[in-house]
Amino acid sequence: MVIYGVSLLAGCMLGGLFIGELLGQLIGVEANVGGVGIAMLIMIFFSDRLRRAGKLSPLTGQGVLFWSAIYIPVVVAMAAKQNVLAAMKGGPAAILAGAGAVLVSFALVPVLSRVGAPPPQAGEVGPGGGEDDGGDEA
Repeated sequence: MVIYGVSLLAGCMLGGLFIGELLGQLIGVEANVGGVGIAMLIMIFFSDRLRRAGKLSPLTGQGVLFWSAIYIPVVVAMAAKQNVLAAMKGGPAAILAGAGAVLVSFALVPVLSRVGAPPPQAGEVGPGGGEDDGGDEA
């Protein structure tokens, strides 16, 4: 099977990594600063530009969408692995901070899921699973 869009992805990745290394040197850090994110932004910019100019065939556009869908989860997983390794070397404070952030995130899921949701109407099943009769419960 031929996968289209690989050259666009590779070029953007190389460009993003190069810019990330330059940013790292400019701010005095011996690391790539945001190169992967920059590469993704470059890929979005160029694929949109090529599509608008009519120079991106539908088959290549589908390939770019495929690589975009694969690219993000892989990069997130790689970054998460690096963060875990750094936390293990950082000692218990880093591990506790990470665990605390996860627990707070889990606790906020129900709260955030209600943001912007309309209140349940009388007779509808509410978030607790029971019927809402519209009256105040004391």
